[in-house]
Amino acid sequence: MCTAHLGPQRIVCLTEETTEWLYLLGQESRIVGISGYTVRPRRAREEKPKVSAFLSAKIDKILALEPDCVFGFSDLQADIAALLIRAGVQVTVFNQRSVDEIHSMLFQVAAMVGCAEAGLAWIDANRAQLDGIREAVKALQARGKRRPSVFFEEWDEPHISCIRWVSELLGIAGGDDVFPELATQSLGKHRIIADGAEIVRRDPDIIIGSWCGKKFRPEKVATRAGWQDVAAVKTGQLFEIKSADILQPGPAALTDGVAQMHRIVSEWMHEHG
Repeated sequence: MCTAHLGPQRIVCLTEETTEWLYLLGQESRIVGISGYTVRPRRAREEKPKVSAFLSAKIDKILALEPDCVFGFSDLQADIAALLIRAGVQVTVFNQRSVDEIHSMLFQVAAMVGCAEAGLAWIDANRAQLDGIREAVKALQARGKRRPSVFFEEWDEPHISCIRWVSELLGIAGGDDVFPELATQSLGKHRIIADGAEIVRRDPDIIIGSWCGKKFRPEKVATRAGWQDVAAVKTGQLFEIKSADILQPGPAALTDGVAQMHRIVSEWMHEHG
């Protein structure tokens, strides 16, 4: 249950995850502007004006919408936030990096729009879904199946390994991130793997690509110099998960993203583990 008169009534969402969440809460009528990168839900693109990219925004267009709150994400949108704050707009910038922090962000947004109870119910249900995935993995391990090692590539040139929430969801799905030490680094530049030979040395059983807005090319990965002996390449275990499904720190990653990873990993465990 939501209380319609509480909280901001005219919201601009500078990233997709808050847009998707407000739609899931049935509060899409509060949204007056969205990011141009929004694809979830699909109808948001048709219904809402696009006022921002990720690192830039149409400040005049946002101000013309007379928002009473703008939702942003991370230090990368600090300059946009500063301009809006100086113009007298309330801005809330989240910085969620882990599964727990995503749940926390979702609860905060739900509470701000008078939907704390509904938000908590969704979060509790999602935690139960994640626990169900963990149990399914444990059941396979109890049958002697091995967890695969996985290289999740966010970008190809240079190679960038996955961010924390992706690494955590991969672990829940049954895979072991081959670069766990990089997952704690919030900035992409700190997750760069300068020497591709190090990926080869760690010999992942599975490679998952999500090239942040461009199509993953498994055939290109398979022909990288020296990669022909990587287990994932030899067995054809190269997969794509769309960035909108896993690289947005919101509902998508916690549902469709982790489900896709679990399907990839569990099939490997059945066949190769």
